[in-house]
Amino acid sequence: MIFEIIQIITEQVNNYLDEIGLEKTVVAENIAFLESQNETVSANLENKVALTLINLDEETTLKNFPNHSAENDKTIYKNSIINLNLYLIFSANRTKYINSLNDLSKIIAFFQGKKVFTQANTIYNRNNVAMNNIENFRFSVELYTPSFEELNYIWGTLGGKQLPSALYKVSMIQIERHIAQGEGPLISKIHGVTKTNEPS
Repeated sequence: MIFEIIQIITEQVNNYLDEIGLEKTVVAENIAFLESQNETVSANLENKVALTLINLDEETTLKNFPNHSAENDKTIYKNSIINLNLYLIFSANRTKYINSLNDLSKIIAFFQGKKVFTQANTIYNRNNVAMNNIENFRFSVELYTPSFEELNYIWGTLGGKQLPSALYKVSMIQIERHIAQGEGPLISKIHGVTKTNEPS
């Protein structure tokens, strides 16, 4: 689901840029490969805004929620769903610095206007074979502001060349394999006698 979410965000931002008369400059690519020897990747990043996954973490508050469902006359037990937060960075590698700043400001404006993405309010390329397995989804996107120290560490990890950028936290992405871990009878009735305290 990680790839699908990044693809949806890329398409949505590009559609917005196109609507306001700008180029579709956002590409899902690893900005760390900007100065790599791979000419194909370098060409993909030329005069573009790269959307890169730089980290993810599990939403611990939902980690221990039970995961079971009733099917026919049985209860199906599964491992808990993994709820992920993704940290995505938009890095503007435009030829002109002013274009980098303009693209970033428009990207920030887009997410200011749309923070929650669902199957109902989001248009994406459903003909893409890679998107065939996508199910109902809901995730939110919010601007994440790292400290100067964290930002320096991020760019040091990505290769050292700092570009105009905006970092976003995407939550929550659900990951689940539909594999049953066990099953049991469905509880429909409770038998027993309710006792009341009688005065002595």
